[in-house]
Amino acid sequence: MKILNGLSKILFVLICLYSFIYHLDYTYVFKAIRVSYFTGHSTAFLEDYAFFENATIKATNGQPWPLHEAYNAIELSQEHLDFHKESKSIAFLVFKNDQILLEQYYDGFSTNSKTNSFSVAKSYVVALLGKAIKEGYVNGLDQKVIDFLPELSGDYAHQVTMGDLASMSAGMQWQEEYYLPINVTTESYFTPDLYQLMMAIPIQDEPGQAYHYQSGATQLLGLALAKATKRSLSDYLQQSIWHPLGYQQDAFWQLDSKKHRNEKSFCCLASNARDFARLAKLYKNHGRWNGQQILDSTFVSRSLTPRFEEAPHYGYGFWFEEFENKSAFLMKGHLGQYVITFPSEDLIIVRLGHKELSEDIETFMAMGLEVNSQYE
Repeated sequence: MKILNGLSKILFVLICLYSFIYHLDYTYVFKAIRVSYFTGHSTAFLEDYAFFENATIKATNGQPWPLHEAYNAIELSQEHLDFHKESKSIAFLVFKNDQILLEQYYDGFSTNSKTNSFSVAKSYVVALLGKAIKEGYVNGLDQKVIDFLPELSGDYAHQVTMGDLASMSAGMQWQEEYYLPINVTTESYFTPDLYQLMMAIPIQDEPGQAYHYQSGATQLLGLALAKATKRSLSDYLQQSIWHPLGYQQDAFWQLDSKKHRNEKSFCCLASNARDFARLAKLYKNHGRWNGQQILDSTFVSRSLTPRFEEAPHYGYGFWFEEFENKSAFLMKGHLGQYVITFPSEDLIIVRLGHKELSEDIETFMAMGLEVNSQYE
């Protein structure tokens, strides 16, 4: 009888919880629980694209990376190998002079493994903004977002610009949080209709005044670019970047649902370690690829320059670090997805993995520079 009473109480609590979630329209939580917690995770994970609808970005003009003359001849120290194990790395690559100098994979992953890049995708969306400006779909960074998304809400909806979205100064009502189930960031990851969700989130503060990291800003930018170019973000990426830069493998971009097919432009471009390095090479080389000017060099330069003096670590879609008196720009994603570029060294470092540690960026930069110094 006591067991039955206990089960009845549990059942009652579950019914109340279900009613609460359903009544407040938090039904996305059910999918979040199924995809994350029921697969043994507490947040999004590297191979979660298999649980979502995806758009495919086709690779039809593959250009293999050349291998450096010293390819894999340089070994990482035992200390660094232990750090990869502790931080659950799955890939670590070092590119020198646009050639692969070191290439290591772990935990059963390989050259062909696709993994979620998370916010590394934000850099790609900003690159697409640069391409859209170059091709005349967008007038410039100062064009108003409302021109493309007339349903945008909030007191400052008519002021926010495409550049404000790209530089994380949108003034949105948005809390950036990756581990709480009831949260707008989580909802954007699991909602079946991103457009409807984003139009309901107001621009509540004056935009363009200060840096404030919000994934919703890049999501709005992706929706606006799709309207501006009159094609899906995936199609525009395939045409504008994937083909010209010779990506070798197809990629997946997570969609909100089969019905609405809005890309999660704030994240979720699944590709491989070698191909993730291509955008870094393009920016390192001022927007040129094999003699072709893919992005305007002035746009690249502006992207790699902090917009706000109070936020020297961020520009337009890219992060900045100083290490051992050397400047680097980075693409960064949840759980420690990093593409790190030292232009002065002609060096690109790619690290992908399951886990991020507080000191990992500095450690991975040290690894790359150590490999570079051993070669030199």
